[in-house]
Amino acid sequence: MLVAEAVAQALAGLGADTVFGVVGSGNFHVTNGLTAHGVRYVAARHECGAASMADGWARLAGRPGLLSVHQGPGLTNALTGITEAAKSRTPLVVLAADVAGAAVRSNFRIDVAGLAAAVGAVPERLHSAQSAVADTVRAYQTAARQRRTVLLAMPLDVQAAECDPPGILPGVVPSAAVPPPAPSPDAAAALARALTEAGRPVFIAGRGARVAAARRDLEQLADACGALLATSAAAKGLFRGSPWDLDVSGGFATPAAAELISGADLVVAWGCSLNMWTTRHGTLLGAGCQLAQVDDDPAAIGGHRPVDLGVFGDAAVTARAVLTALRDGPPPVGGGYRSAEVRERIAREGRWRDVPYTDESGDGLIDPRTLSIELDDLLPAERVVAVDSGNFMGYPSMFLSVPDEQGFCFTQAYQSIGLGLASAIGSAVARPDRLTVATLGDGGALMGVSELETVVRLGLPMVVVVYDDEAYGAEVHHFQPGGSPLDTVRFPPTEIARIGQGFGFDGVTVRDRADLAQVSRWLAGPRERPLLIDAKVTASHGSWWLEEAFRGH
Repeated sequence: MLVAEAVAQALAGLGADTVFGVVGSGNFHVTNGLTAHGVRYVAARHECGAASMADGWARLAGRPGLLSVHQGPGLTNALTGITEAAKSRTPLVVLAADVAGAAVRSNFRIDVAGLAAAVGAVPERLHSAQSAVADTVRAYQTAARQRRTVLLAMPLDVQAAECDPPGILPGVVPSAAVPPPAPSPDAAAALARALTEAGRPVFIAGRGARVAAARRDLEQLADACGALLATSAAAKGLFRGSPWDLDVSGGFATPAAAELISGADLVVAWGCSLNMWTTRHGTLLGAGCQLAQVDDDPAAIGGHRPVDLGVFGDAAVTARAVLTALRDGPPPVGGGYRSAEVRERIAREGRWRDVPYTDESGDGLIDPRTLSIELDDLLPAERVVAVDSGNFMGYPSMFLSVPDEQGFCFTQAYQSIGLGLASAIGSAVARPDRLTVATLGDGGALMGVSELETVVRLGLPMVVVVYDDEAYGAEVHHFQPGGSPLDTVRFPPTEIARIGQGFGFDGVTVRDRADLAQVSRWLAGPRERPLLIDAKVTASHGSWWLEEAFRGH
């Protein structure tokens, strides 16, 4: 058996069932081998799109994604999407064809391991025909167990060599069988004591809590100590439906949520990095507030800011251990943060749509807040919202609700525009039971425009919403106050709805509320083609979150 075929068979045996990519000569055989073993192949139009599709798929599927790329430019084209996945700790295996060891003068030769290390991915390699299956198993299990993006270099000479079939893979343990790390008894007791003494505790759950499916355990612990609940943007929706849910902490927080979080005397981060976005550059951590951080990565604890108590452990397992310690210890003396008044305030002011604003719609432009609220009412509740990067991104993030943490795909670890559409495609493939809504700025939409064809080809009943301000809005609002010339970041009008129609979408241009009637008709069915909404939005000032971010610069 050829190594390329053995690698494909091994991956299928490990549970891989979907691979995204762009096929060239270097990854032709391994990709066909995967399909021969029942793995679904999803072809993208650009390798960066394929990487973001695999990233979005893995986030919602909850298991490692696969990306297959050609040697040299196939890998470098995908690098931005791979970087986003690596920085987000997305479990992903990149099957990266590489030149033969002796091809020292090949125009395709690059330092694959150096590229991987440079962007935070784990470099792996098929070292020989004899070790290829073991190398593949190691790469896949690293992705699954450590939630890492692994770049597996596959030299062409090794791929073409003969090897024994994988058969039953010895020593392969499903990632689900590996117990998550538990906190030490002393650490659990220390956190329980802190919660017992706290008068106004707040939990902020992040990606680690989402991956650990920790909602039930965190809510039970919060009930026992009277904590309010919030999330980072990456875990938006985790506590949806709880009367104590403050939604997202940080730049996207409502004024009420920001005030309540900043009033805490103890903030506990659960699988949350506590970066500048989640804490608003630290301003949400009030004077005298104690800070505890729970994470299954020891290097993450205190990584962005000093903490008073660090606990190494899985979020769900740690929450259960702390709850046991809390129940076995003395009764709480702090009293907790919950009251009828706080509950009523969260119900009254807990959503951005409940915050009064002046509707600036007019002159053929719609206020992005108005647009987002209207879409929130129109779109089905069972949805996945995928958000690209840019000035616009606060509007869908703040105004579009999601049913749970599986309803939000937020590719912002690297803050690259142009990844949102592809990550939405991956989300739609992973969750066909929900309507996927890709929310993009015009800059990001046009940057990733080739993947509109992929949406149509796959028959995905997606909605693509473009917040079109005819500019790179973040740069406009960053540099405009200083009087800088803006010609380099402003563009003439583009009929993006017509571009969508050219790819096979139903296209709608929205300039006011009345135009949204066309969206209602599409939603009513039969939804034979995906829908692209080109919303011509007002842009007289930057979005609220962007103004906050600029203060940090």
